This record gives sequence, structure tokens and C-alpha cells, in this order.
Amino acid sequence: MPSLKEIQAPVRKDMQVFSGHFREVLRSDVPLLDTIMRYIVKRKGKQMRPLFVFLTAKLHGEVVEKTHTAASLIEMLHTATLVHDDVVDESDKRRGFFSIQALWKKKVAVLVGDYLLSRGLLTAVDAEAFDLLKLTSRAVKEMSEGELLQIEKARRLDITEDVYFEIIRRKTASLIAACCACGAASTGGDSDQVDVMWKFGEKTGLAFQIKDDLLDLGDGKRTGKPTGQDIRERKLTLPLIHTLQVADGSSRRRLLKLVKRAPKDPEAVREVMDAVLNGPGLKYAREKMMVLRNEAVEILNDFADGEAKKALIDMLDFTIQRSK
Repeated sequence: MPSLKEIQAPVRKDMQVFSGHFREVLRSDVPLLDTIMRYIVKRKGKQMRPLFVFLTAKLHGEVVEKTHTAASLIEMLHTATLVHDDVVDESDKRRGFFSIQALWKKKVAVLVGDYLLSRGLLTAVDAEAFDLLKLTSRAVKEMSEGELLQIEKARRLDITEDVYFEIIRRKTASLIAACCACGAASTGGDSDQVDVMWKFGEKTGLAFQIKDDLLDLGDGKRTGKPTGQDIRERKLTLPLIHTLQVADGSSRRRLLKLVKRAPKDPEAVREVMDAVLNGPGLKYAREKMMVLRNEAVEILNDFADGEAKKALIDMLDFTIQRSK
């Protein structure tokens, strides 16, 4: 599997410029906010979403100033959602580091998320990139709807496979779809090209989320050690949903009772995980993930071969083969 460094090769200089630009955009004359922004920048992850923006722009032409605007906008929106997610989930850690809410408390974290969201939107407004604003606003709307749909269904534990895909399409896939659509739009792509790249990003995002489901069960992790965090949070992920679908009536009722107890009962978590790991759920989820991967590659087959196309396919494979 190619490394992220190798995947970045066609747009490496652009990514380097972006990193410096992103730091500057986040500067604030409010000392507390500036301290928090520096903390965020130092602990940025793989920056996969800006990479999707640059590679899809490269697929349609050359990276321009508007592409950098798109990448900054996407990264700020993504970071805002992570900060807010940590508040919602009451999470003290993010990528092994203390979360904003753990260090500066919830009120500050909510305001920081709001600042990042508004700063991102203003970046697009200042550049008069209203098409990018429309695409990203659509993603933010869908992400909020997806989160609320998941919360509603987690309470009632009545998630079917169709509902699951609707949740992850909105909650996870919509932002990756916006990355790819914005990349195409930034180079002057027409509405058809933008729509095609939205579809590519959506399929990639769905596959990405299924991989996250599998990783939570220890599938593909370097340590092989499952976490079961999704079960503790009463999230019905694809491997568990399929396990419930194929179970007989009494087994299904027992598993659902165990999921209800899971937030406060480690033994219940272990029993549910055993049922999933010993059943057909993992294999089924992997197969669904590969179908989505192949459908995404099929979309790219309409483009001429080149380094950007190859890098996007490698990026797609990286998302489904990663070990964390």
C-alpha cells in the first residue's frame, strides 16, 4: 500500500504551501483563541481532506488560489466538527492528545468550534467563492442531520442497514464528497463535473466509515486489539447490524438487551463483540466496503490516466487498508 507521502507527490508543494497558509488564517488577536489555534495546528492529523481537494483539482486542471481557499474552508469546517464532537461525546482525548474541552472546558470548546466554522465561511466569502460556500454548507447541514438521526436511532436501537447507510452518508461521507466537489469547482469545473466528484467522494466516505466500524472491532489494527467503543456508545454499525439481521429471534433479542446495557457493563460489551467477531458481520461489511471502493474507481475510469488519477485511487485504497 502506498504511503500518504507517496500519494501526496503530485501536489506536495501545494500541500506545503497550504500548511503555512492554514496557520496564518487561524491567527487571532485574542490571546486565548490564538493559543488554542496554535494547539490545534500543532496536532493536525493526516490532512486527508485537504489532500482530496488538491488531488481532485489536479485531476481537472491545475491547482489555483481558489483551490487553497477550498482546502482551508474544508479543513476549518472539519476541525470545527471534531471540536464539537468531543463536547457531544464528552471525550477527553483526540488522536492521543487532550481535546479542547478537556483542557479549556466545554464552553470554550463550543465557542472555538463556532469560531472555526465562521472563520471558514468568511474565508470563502472574502474570496467571493460562493460556489464553494454552497457545497460546504450542504455538507454541514447533512452532517448535523446525520448526527441527530444517529442519536435518535441509538435511543430506540432500530437501525436497519438502509438507515445505517443514510446516517453515514450524511454524517461522514458528505464532507469527503464536499472535498472532491470543491476541488473540481475550484478549477472551473462545470456542474456535471462537480456532481461526478461529489458522487466519488460520497462512495469513498461510505467506504471510509465502514473501515472505521471494522477497526473498532480490531479488524486490521496493528495490535489486533478491539476497542468496542461503538458498542459502548450504543452505535449500531454495519457488522453488528448484519449480525442482528441473520440471528434468530431469541439471539437477536438477547443481543439488543446486551447493547442496551453496554454503556455501563463491560461484560455486555464483550459478549456483543464475541457475537459479531464469530459471526458473518465482519466479512459482510468488508464485502460492502469493497463494492463501494470499486464503484468509486469506476467513476475515475472516465478520466484520462495520470498522476492525479493514480493518487486518488491510491488514496481510496489507503482509506480502506489503514490500520488506525
